[in-house]
Amino acid sequence: MQWNICIVGAGKIGQMIATLLKTSPNYTVTVADHDLAALAVLNRMGVATKQIDAKDEASLADGLQGFDAVISAAPFFLTPAIAKAARQAGAHYFDLTEDVAATKAVRDLAQGSKTAFMPQCGLAPGFVGIAGAALAAEFDELDTLHMRVGALPLYPTNALKYNLTWSTDGLINEYCNPCDAIVNGERVKTAPLEDYEILGHDGVEYECFNTSGGLGTLPETLEGKARSVSYRSIRYPGHRDILKLLLNDLGLERRRDLLKEIFESALPRTDQDVVLVYCTAKGRIDGQLREKSLINKSFSRLIDGQVWSAIQVTTAAGVLGVVDLMRTGILPSNGFVRQEQVKLSDFLNTEFGRLYRAGDVTAQNKAA
Repeated sequence: MQWNICIVGAGKIGQMIATLLKTSPNYTVTVADHDLAALAVLNRMGVATKQIDAKDEASLADGLQGFDAVISAAPFFLTPAIAKAARQAGAHYFDLTEDVAATKAVRDLAQGSKTAFMPQCGLAPGFVGIAGAALAAEFDELDTLHMRVGALPLYPTNALKYNLTWSTDGLINEYCNPCDAIVNGERVKTAPLEDYEILGHDGVEYECFNTSGGLGTLPETLEGKARSVSYRSIRYPGHRDILKLLLNDLGLERRRDLLKEIFESALPRTDQDVVLVYCTAKGRIDGQLREKSLINKSFSRLIDGQVWSAIQVTTAAGVLGVVDLMRTGILPSNGFVRQEQVKLSDFLNTEFGRLYRAGDVTAQNKAA
């Protein structure tokens, strides 16, 4: 069965999602945005477009009529309005948000709905929740589950050792908002930038620290089943200390508008990036204390004649993998759907989930 998809948001991630959909025989795709210049880029790529202002709820609901599913690739503050319009249009709804409040609004809209609402479907939250749940399921008794994700420049040159690779608003949310976790078996909020650790992979040293939003609903699902569950962002060493200077000492945590302006004017964007997913679980299997890891490393790649960054590919594959599972009837088609309801093997076997297979370091090591 072919699905007709509307993507709301014509930015970098929206363009990537549209490119993957237009190369698939199972989908037709239209991108909606208010920005005519952004839509012109999609037109040149051979993608159908329509001009809609997502802030105009009536116009948005009318514009989404006739689509099987809506994917929000718009800023997180537009999430509730787009989800509401999707419900009014009778379409399934997916998004990429890491924002906790926006996700709660989507969950509220999902109650009693005849269509499915599945937020937080990108990389983190998104794929990392699917991977973490799969790792946790391998244990008879789960003790700890730690998920770490980084979208990093391959060639860092500045003191932050960082380039912008995705939404600046989302990045600032991660650094400033409280973080969900399980500590001593109970769900709690932890402070961002804390729980610092160093890890190494492929001869490269990284630092990790708490950031907000990456776990999705996993703490809710694993509460009472694990002693400790956490999510941390991966960066090159030294990044966290500079963030603390900016946010705490200089008070930019209270001036997010100014922090966004600084980041966007001083940090260049790059397509030469790497996405590292590093999940580790510890617990008991057949009475023995065991530890298992799942590691996935993705790079930029050529798709449909254009080079796309690793963060674009992994984010778009994250949402489209679950869209494909819903289209084929593997996932529930109504109400609120969690990432951890997705089996990792099912996800990786979709036409879009296969994009993660090239980066599956764990599988490569097993093959070796």
